[in-house]
Amino acid sequence: MDKNVQANYELAKELYASHGINVDQVLEQLEKVKISMHCWQGDDVKGFLNRDQDLTGGISVTGNYPGAAQSPAQLRADLEKAFSLIPGKHKVNLHAIYADTDEKVELNELEPKHFQKWVDWCKEQGLGLDFNPTCFSHEKSKDGFTLSHSDPEIRHFWIDHCKASRKIGAFFGEQLGQTCVTNVWVPDGYKDVPADRMAPRQRLKSALDEVFAEELNPAYNLDAVESKLFGLGSEAYVVGSHEFYMGYGIQNNKLICLDAGHFHPTEVISNKLSSLALFTDGILLHVSRPMRWDSDHVVTLDDELIEIGRELVRGNLLEKTHIGLDFFDGSINRVAAWVIGTRNTIKALMRAMLDPVEALKKAELEGDYTTRLALTEEFKSYPFGAIWDYYCASKGVPVREEWLAEVKTYEQEVLLKRGN
Repeated sequence: MDKNVQANYELAKELYASHGINVDQVLEQLEKVKISMHCWQGDDVKGFLNRDQDLTGGISVTGNYPGAAQSPAQLRADLEKAFSLIPGKHKVNLHAIYADTDEKVELNELEPKHFQKWVDWCKEQGLGLDFNPTCFSHEKSKDGFTLSHSDPEIRHFWIDHCKASRKIGAFFGEQLGQTCVTNVWVPDGYKDVPADRMAPRQRLKSALDEVFAEELNPAYNLDAVESKLFGLGSEAYVVGSHEFYMGYGIQNNKLICLDAGHFHPTEVISNKLSSLALFTDGILLHVSRPMRWDSDHVVTLDDELIEIGRELVRGNLLEKTHIGLDFFDGSINRVAAWVIGTRNTIKALMRAMLDPVEALKKAELEGDYTTRLALTEEFKSYPFGAIWDYYCASKGVPVREEWLAEVKTYEQEVLLKRGN
């Protein structure tokens, strides 16, 4: 390890210790956190089952930066490169359209065997897997409805797809020894004000009841449901609103997914975590960065990400929260996007763990809001960067921006040769 990194760490460690913060314990706790890195950043949400299908469901990826993955093998190579630059062992979040198979298979006919190569690779890499049915970019979702569709035949196609996805998730959990979170999100909604808001929600509730009817071992698979405020083409009404899924999740003991980009532009999810945690056994978190709308920008170390980290740490929510990423930017190097977003998410958690939490809570209970504010502000300039550098070095990944040179080399030697 670089002597300056070690020396800076020792000095910072001593400073934090003066406030009763055990940095070694912080890093041990941080190492246990697994971030579920989303595969769809690597190829602009195209997948491999129907690559010629246009994106639908209010999803849009802009930019034409060269090097997008064109095959499962290329995507795994890119993920592997990204993970080599990120401290810790984590998970990969797959969508159903990323099946690795030579068969022509429909979404409702997918089986675990179509993902065996992903499982084998994860075993080699020491990674876990999460999963998502793909209820968009398909002939049967063109009119904007899936699980709440008024046509029973189309609705049952999507029900069968979600059922198949749950079994695939359970297969992942059993094979890898890490619980798979299978998250259901559907884009269903109207562009303009509907005449009937109730009927689609009744159909969605009934469809979900069918999807989840079979009991699966929770050690292998946990079900989650994800809301969205609006999307392109569903600006006026989304069937699966936050209120709908919060009610359904609590009533049916499902994880409720909070996506940072799925609410009003000025609404934050950090303030929702403590409330939701009181009434649920677990939470699924999708870390994203909305800009004007759910545009899914690469996660930066902004105020909201730091606040999300604080809520998870100060509320002792890390053990019951499953943290995943959800962004897609085709205007920059896609491997770099993964590295930046994942490192920032881990960094935000580390910063929260290095706060003088007990001192802040004590001051608050005593009504000493002056001390609470003073400590909060002073700790913003404490040398957390020295702790982060040491953590990266101790895990064998590049310190600070050194990772960028590796990505640039990979771009020249691999990505630019793909011809896209």
